[in-house]
Amino acid sequence: MERIASFCVDHNKLEPGIYLSRIDGDIITYDIRLVKPNTPPYLPNPVMHTIEHLFATFARNSAEKDSVIYFGPMGCRTGFYFLLRNVEKARAVELIREIFQKIAEFTGEIPGTKPEECGNYQEHDLPGALEWARNFLPVIADWDETRLAYQA
Repeated sequence: MERIASFCVDHNKLEPGIYLSRIDGDIITYDIRLVKPNTPPYLPNPVMHTIEHLFATFARNSAEKDSVIYFGPMGCRTGFYFLLRNVEKARAVELIREIFQKIAEFTGEIPGTKPEECGNYQEHDLPGALEWARNFLPVIADWDETRLAYQA
């Protein structure tokens, strides 16, 4: 069986940041890595769940909402995948930074946390999500499209 592309990235060299994971036609998958792989602490499930709800909501309410395909957590609990169509790479990085800033400053009720809206509506951690977002912002503060490549 062929190894999938993401398993071909040397996770021992991967640092937190934003990477171009793959291009499938006009869809670009971004690897938003908050944690250095194989280096705990990993993102706690309730934190990941809250970031997922907030990021997806902000992305789907942004000027690029019609270009958003998917946002979701990695099973390894080190980050997220963000799939976009027809968005310049520089704008994608800027959008990711803008959304993490909104998450870091968020107050109020987490969107989509009623039992009829979410299959695990009780497992959220807003203070934890805010903290992880605040800690990630300095990592991506100067990130741009020239830094999207995985390190060889």
